[in-house]
Amino acid sequence: MMQQATSQLTHLLEQNQQPATPKKLHLLPLVFLIFFEVAGGPYGEEQAVGAAGPLFAILGFLIFPFIWSMPEALVTAELATTFPGNGGYVIWAHRAFGPFWGSLMGSWKFLSGVINLASYPVLCIDYLKLVIPVISSGFPHYFAVFLSTCVLSFVNYTGLAIVGYTAVTLGVLSLLPFVILTIVAIPKIEPSRWISLGQKGVKKDWRLFFNTLFWNLNFWDNASTLAGEVEHPQSTFPKALFSAGLLTCLAYLIPLLAATGAIPLNQENWVDGYFADVAEIISGKWLKFFVEIGACLSIIGLYEAQLSSCAYQILGMANLGILPQVFEVRSTHFGTPWPGILLSTLIALAVSYLNFSNIISCVNFLYSLGMLLEFASFLWLRRKLPEIERPFRVPLGPPGLIVLCIVPSGFLVYVMVVATKTVYLVSALLTVFGVLWYFSMKLCKSRMWLAFKNVEEKLADEFD
Repeated sequence: MMQQATSQLTHLLEQNQQPATPKKLHLLPLVFLIFFEVAGGPYGEEQAVGAAGPLFAILGFLIFPFIWSMPEALVTAELATTFPGNGGYVIWAHRAFGPFWGSLMGSWKFLSGVINLASYPVLCIDYLKLVIPVISSGFPHYFAVFLSTCVLSFVNYTGLAIVGYTAVTLGVLSLLPFVILTIVAIPKIEPSRWISLGQKGVKKDWRLFFNTLFWNLNFWDNASTLAGEVEHPQSTFPKALFSAGLLTCLAYLIPLLAATGAIPLNQENWVDGYFADVAEIISGKWLKFFVEIGACLSIIGLYEAQLSSCAYQILGMANLGILPQVFEVRSTHFGTPWPGILLSTLIALAVSYLNFSNIISCVNFLYSLGMLLEFASFLWLRRKLPEIERPFRVPLGPPGLIVLCIVPSGFLVYVMVVATKTVYLVSALLTVFGVLWYFSMKLCKSRMWLAFKNVEEKLADEFD
């Protein structure tokens, strides 16, 4: 009798603590979330001009999307519509090769994402300190990073739909100064400047050039972790990826053409942040200030999009039984996965106070490992599950699919080959951590120390 009463009481408590039904993401917010996952605007593309000159920079941002971004986006569109659940690439690796590889994919992608996340509040404060000098260093600087991280994370906690429409607003405002810059620059453009191979005596830095292209045009798969929160993902995801791809290419190319065509080339000046100086040269200090404000807004958008991806990846891993069920908990008011948001925020705060030049390189290495596993999962799932319904299907046969994946995989291998010994060491340690984490979770499950979903067991027969 007592057991029955306790059971009824538990049931009533669970009913009262049911999370709010989260609003689904529609097409426009998803487009801008993908845009911020990948780019966030032309901020950061300046180094391509400094490394190889205007012509190669223009050709790079014109051609590279077809040989790198398009394959990644096509793979994401097919897999996200075929397996439209939270977790994205973790689900794909799990279905293709089993729970171990799903967990390792989750470790690689989560670590790369959350450490990237840590850099955004720091960059935001770096821009704000131009207006508020007191936060340049010392305790005020650290407190400003802490406060901005907490505030931005709270916005994420208030709901993915709010984050999506915030991304739309931030996207429009951060791109507006470049629309103005382009219009003002048109009368000053000399097309002959576009075909410049660079200044004489300035050596080309191809490693910097390709890294700039690579890291300004990747992460197309990050939004796949939100697939379970998208309205009609089978039709919405392909449209959103295509629209975000077009927006990203235009956001890079048009300002680049305007800036390189309107001012004489001084290649050494083309470093991160130079667009603000270009704006001042073309139209005055007011436009430079507008570009700097746009950069700050873009960073906020990058943070919100990346945090959403990390948090819903954690939720998806709990749904798969890779992480404990506690990570499935959602806010009772907003329906957001607050344990994933909290975990991502705490790690980002810890990393944000470190010197992470080498750590960011390790993050890139881990991301490359994850992408190689993602392409392998895509090809294997085509062979393993040929009859499964694919609402969006890449229109290629096996040979074409292999070529589609091999070309971008070559760039991933290049990024890994040119890494330093420190990067190899730290990446190896983080990978070992991911392996140990999987077996520790497996031990917790077998000893029933923590509660897990049984999805993993249901799918285990596929890999025996």
